[in-house]
Amino acid sequence: MLFARQRLLLSLLDALGGTVANTDFQKLLFLYAQEWETEPSYEFVPYQFGGFSFTSYADKRRLIEQDLLVADEQHWTLTAAGRAAAQSPAASRLSRFAQAVAGKRGDTLIAEVYRRHPWYATRSKIAERVLPHAADRAAIAAARPAPQGPGLVTIGYEGRSLENYLNALLRDSVTLLCDVRRNPLSRKYGFSKSTLSKACEGVGIRYEHLPELGIASEERRELNDQADYDALFAVYERDSLPQQTAALAKIRGWIERDGQRVALTCFEAQPCQCHRHCVAEALERLGGSRLVPHHL
Repeated sequence: MLFARQRLLLSLLDALGGTVANTDFQKLLFLYAQEWETEPSYEFVPYQFGGFSFTSYADKRRLIEQDLLVADEQHWTLTAAGRAAAQSPAASRLSRFAQAVAGKRGDTLIAEVYRRHPWYATRSKIAERVLPHAADRAAIAAARPAPQGPGLVTIGYEGRSLENYLNALLRDSVTLLCDVRRNPLSRKYGFSKSTLSKACEGVGIRYEHLPELGIASEERRELNDQADYDALFAVYERDSLPQQTAALAKIRGWIERDGQRVALTCFEAQPCQCHRHCVAEALERLGGSRLVPHHL
């Protein structure tokens, strides 16, 4: 069974002729999602060659496993089965899009994406080469978030895609992500330790895991309302957190000694339902304006 977004990959690739180079396909998928869809099928982060979707590459691997794409590291290529599966209610729109971008490939395509969406060029290593004009470079510079300086923030990934999550960190100038889950595993793509740490590295954010600050999964059962969460956190603050002075000192050192902007992360969207707010408040009690938390 295919997700709608996976079928879109096949249908878009079919509309583009069946084979497209990796970088070109990312740029074309970006333009289609950003400019031709009301609700984008994929989200993107600023990357070396402009907007990049980690999720699309995870889907590519899945489609290769299903023999719908060719196992090719340099291109996106449909198999015969993939072409047969490339059926979309948006076929007419995809055809018009393919016509609109005909002939736009390589640096020409990258430059067009940069000009139209400068945020996604803010981490590019080739912007100066493909955009020689000062006005274009000024637009990219203006899209970069203002540096926030050392500090403490928190973020949950509930309800977020990996790309949305990373963009929130980048827009707040976070430089170090501190994972405070006991077991950093997730059924949601992008948020298990290995994938998350590699994605952070790809956008220039350091990843650290402090499992000692987590809460065992068996203690998190039967949380039905805020009172249940409050009771859990009261026990955590009484019995567990006081034993973690070394971990708290490590985070404080990253901020005050190393000048990092640290984001504490766990699952829940609302900090009041996540133990990360307990960790943040414990750090705030250590004193100093840099340790006053901001919740993303």
